[in-house]
Amino acid sequence: MAVTDRVQSPPPNTNRRTSRDTSVKRLAFSQKVSKWDVKLSPYLYISPFFLLFAITGLFPLLYTAWVSLHSWNLIGGQGEFTALENYEFVLAQPFFWNAVGNTFSIFLLSSVPQVVLAIAIAAVLDANLRARTFWRMGVLVPFVVAPVAVGLIFNNLFADQAGLFNELLTGIGLDPVRWHSDSLASHAAIATMVNFRWTGYNALIFLAAMQAIPRDVYEAATIDGAGRLRQFFSVTVPMLRPTIIFVVITATIGGLQIFDEARVFDQAGLGGADRQWQTLTMYIWELGWGQRNFGRASAVAWLLFLIIVVIAMANFLITRRIANQGGRR
Repeated sequence: MAVTDRVQSPPPNTNRRTSRDTSVKRLAFSQKVSKWDVKLSPYLYISPFFLLFAITGLFPLLYTAWVSLHSWNLIGGQGEFTALENYEFVLAQPFFWNAVGNTFSIFLLSSVPQVVLAIAIAAVLDANLRARTFWRMGVLVPFVVAPVAVGLIFNNLFADQAGLFNELLTGIGLDPVRWHSDSLASHAAIATMVNFRWTGYNALIFLAAMQAIPRDVYEAATIDGAGRLRQFFSVTVPMLRPTIIFVVITATIGGLQIFDEARVFDQAGLGGADRQWQTLTMYIWELGWGQRNFGRASAVAWLLFLIIVVIAMANFLITRRIANQGGRR
């Protein structure tokens, strides 16, 4: 029999094997992509915030540090490298320390009452009120008013000669207060503007946290005989600690950067005749746009940034320690 007459076995199905190999490769690639998707997706979702922060927050921060190390004029631009000379100059100025004292005084007079009032208002709004949506939206109205408008209105209310508050004081037989002359009185007036704008906003934050507290906790407290006041201090306030920490830190950052209300409290905008309510941000404005010295203004800006970081960290550590002590009881 000739070799050519033999029955040849069919060749292996190479097409089917190739198709199976391709499917396996695709499945492996799909699994690899899915694995990387699980790992990278969370970072991609939050990356727009950090990119935006790098452009609008981190870059100005670093650029301000660079400017603070140079002699930098508003018109002439960058000058010679001066190292820490700008910092040494502003730290030796009595106006700088006067602005530090004014800033902390206004900050304490505004932040502490603001947090206490916000918690109290939130507790009232959390009760079973009629037209609760109206009241909840009403407390937010002062927040949408422009800070300059608030400053102009309260500037007239706190006018030394014919202001509403002095008229009320003289009406009940008290002496009028020199709101624009006395340091403490001017700080109280500016703190009133800040509290007017931000108390309602913080109250809504506390209200959202209060509504997240399980109602069965209050029912158990009621069964145990606790009244509304006891429930507030023993249940509500302890469970609001994380929110209180958040509000205190944000109030600290905002309170130390106060500018608008103090800037429009008089016509000159320098913080009073004796700079009795000039804050650090107003001092930065005076150095940068009044004296046209961006190097010294940037040095004060960086000193203010470091003060805010230190105070915010101290607030965080103190409130967290109080919260931990409360949790162990």
